[in-house]
Amino acid sequence: MERVLIQLENLTKIYHVGETEVRALQGVTYAVNEGEFVAILGPSGSGKSTMMNIIGCLDKPTSGRYLFEGEEVSKLDKNQLARIRNRKIGFVFQSFNLLARTTALENAELPLVYSNVPGREQAKRALAALELVGLKDRAHHKTNQLSGGEQQRVAIARALLNNPSLILADEPTGNLDTKTSEEIMAIFRKLNDEKKITIVMVTHEADIGAQAKKRIFMRDGVIVREDGY
Repeated sequence: MERVLIQLENLTKIYHVGETEVRALQGVTYAVNEGEFVAILGPSGSGKSTMMNIIGCLDKPTSGRYLFEGEEVSKLDKNQLARIRNRKIGFVFQSFNLLARTTALENAELPLVYSNVPGREQAKRALAALELVGLKDRAHHKTNQLSGGEQQRVAIARALLNNPSLILADEPTGNLDTKTSEEIMAIFRKLNDEKKITIVMVTHEADIGAQAKKRIFMRDGVIVREDGY
């Protein structure tokens, strides 16, 4: 039986910019099961990034409920949300967010720096993650010696270090050329197919979104359409 990983129930998010009220989400209800690969698509201002931030425990809804692995996280405080982010969610961003003047291995190890995992075990796990994304032979190269695609592979390896329940990818191919984008998407598909890792990806590129197994389309803070299996 499929287990629900993400449960959104009538989520709203309202921002106040000066005198203006911005309704970024207007009653979103949706569920993502373990092992799914879902793309969130929509134009700028559709609410997809807001929804991603709430799913990633980076923001809280104005109203409604968000359950992650059955736990209602929409009511948790900042420290509790940080604990879920660190232990359960791996993030991959458009801009890679790697540390300059450090090696691929050192960047991949970052999620474990403040853990109780011994240094040798940290390196072992980071190397295994780099091998998974096809970058083991570049482990000791510094960030400025890596191409954009290689840097994004390091970011994916880093996202895997804590064995997350979920990988959130925010425009992961936005800074990459077409060929490199295809290579990065092949890695995501492999992680989803072989490792059964749940992936939720935000993209504005239809051809990238088409490579997910399920797609939801947003406009004006609501889900207007869904397709896929």
